[in-house]
Amino acid sequence: MILRLALGSLMARALTVGMTILAIALSVALFLGVEKVRTGAKASFADTISGTDLIVGARSGSVQLLLYSVFRIGNATNNMTWESYQDIAARPEVDWIVPISLGDSHRQFRVMGTTNAFFERYKYRSGQALAIADGAIMEELFDTVIGADVAATLGYEIGDPIVVAHGLASFIDHDDQPFRISGILEKTGTPVDRTVIVSLEAIEAIHVDWQGGARTPGQSTPVDVIRQMQLEPEAVTAALIGVKSRLQVFGLQRAINEYPQEPLLAILPGVALQELWQIVGIAETALIAVSGMVVVTALIGMMATIFSSLNERRREMAIFRAMGARPRAVLSLLVLEAALMAAIGAILGIALLYLGLTVAQPRVDAAFGLWLPIEAPTLREFWVLLGVVAAGAIVSLVPAFRAYRMSLADGMMVRI
Repeated sequence: MILRLALGSLMARALTVGMTILAIALSVALFLGVEKVRTGAKASFADTISGTDLIVGARSGSVQLLLYSVFRIGNATNNMTWESYQDIAARPEVDWIVPISLGDSHRQFRVMGTTNAFFERYKYRSGQALAIADGAIMEELFDTVIGADVAATLGYEIGDPIVVAHGLASFIDHDDQPFRISGILEKTGTPVDRTVIVSLEAIEAIHVDWQGGARTPGQSTPVDVIRQMQLEPEAVTAALIGVKSRLQVFGLQRAINEYPQEPLLAILPGVALQELWQIVGIAETALIAVSGMVVVTALIGMMATIFSSLNERRREMAIFRAMGARPRAVLSLLVLEAALMAAIGAILGIALLYLGLTVAQPRVDAAFGLWLPIEAPTLREFWVLLGVVAAGAIVSLVPAFRAYRMSLADGMMVRI
């Protein structure tokens, strides 16, 4: 009986009730959407590098090493000598090792020197390998493979020349030794998309006539002569390592951290990512709090709507009382109406969320490399929905209690 009265009352005030339900739906969609983005961002961070057991570089901080070696953010405090790299590569625990050399740039993009093994060993998004969208991997000394964002931003195609600049904020170019684009990678949603990849030998080649970070005056070695040189690097920035057995990871990590020849640091990418996420956890909490306040604001708006409708419904309440309805029935009616509005709004919010995810998922992945999974509602999301319905019922108690106290005479009074 009360349910039928509540539904009839809501339908009689369809416009006002509809606007209130829409406000609740949008706030719920925003709150759950923020949660989806948070978990998606966390998963995308974790999926930036997959299948790599250790990252090795000069001793610094674990987050700093992760940032410059994987995310191309910041700079290394020092390099790792080539002799140390070879010693680590020769250890029996090491299954594979890929060197990385950073320091130069092209326009606003980082240049990374490595070996062709990088294209085989680097994995992202739970084991997905890099793929060439056009062209091929480097074959010649001055070939380069560029990420999808580099190609899209600068309009590059296969065969176009690239001139590498010395350092990250340098106006000095290695224009005497231009590179040729041999391949363009498919979009990955990782920092690889914003990277210009060359060989380690090429990094050495463009610095043949450089000494102490500056070009040697009056010296210009012909390219043909450079090609005949033994272009072995003196140092690398970092290295990615895969071990033969996961049981050997911690032993190898300890051995590298205690390496006697020079101070080195070996980190587990997953652990370092957790540390990085803890650093940005304050912003994450603030974002959740803001979206939660949006839900609270919508519920307060619903309470205000119920309050504003009380004066219009005083005669309705008085008729209920005159027909024998107890005061608690009036209170129950208003609480039930609020709970129904909150429930409908929450369900509509879920529908809006998944509709938005369906539309935005490929676009967000292409633009930001952020994968937003479309999965069945989690238990936490069900608790959020129940919380919204319960909160809607609770906030309605204030206007419901006021209606409860309305007297029959006050309700039947005609005010002039």
